[in-house]
Amino acid sequence: MSRWRPPSPKSSPYITADGAERLESEMKALWVRRADVTQHLAAAAAEGDRSENAEYIYRKKELREIDRRIRYLQKRLPSLTVVRELPGNRDRVFFGAWVTLEDEDGKESTFRIVGADEIDTQQGWISVDSPVARALLKKSLDDEVTVATPSGPTTWFVIAVRYE
Repeated sequence: MSRWRPPSPKSSPYITADGAERLESEMKALWVRRADVTQHLAAAAAEGDRSENAEYIYRKKELREIDRRIRYLQKRLPSLTVVRELPGNRDRVFFGAWVTLEDEDGKESTFRIVGADEIDTQQGWISVDSPVARALLKKSLDDEVTVATPSGPTTWFVIAVRYE
């Protein structure tokens, strides 16, 4: 059995203005951190035998991880489309919307539809590529949405749509 996996499908190139600013500031912070790690790496390398130098090995690994993230951001940021404008019809669900849903038991859930680079489940931010977001797009107040989940189909009712 091989370890090869097919590449994941490309995510949507959309991002909110706040998300774009966060990624830009992350990249700037990574460059600053990279300079610091490089200094520590040089100091660890000057200590002598590198094969048994834990500080050197740790700093090399840290530098590799920073470089990987910087490369990703340098490729991803130019390809992103920043969505700054609100849609004309704010009663329907589009990118950037906060949507409050109610399930059949009366339990409410609130989600914000954002780009793939902004996902944060703690804040209720879901990717525009997720099954829930796809089902919600272009729906309006009081619409019924059914999404296939691992535990079976789930039905929600759209009870609020807002934009910031």
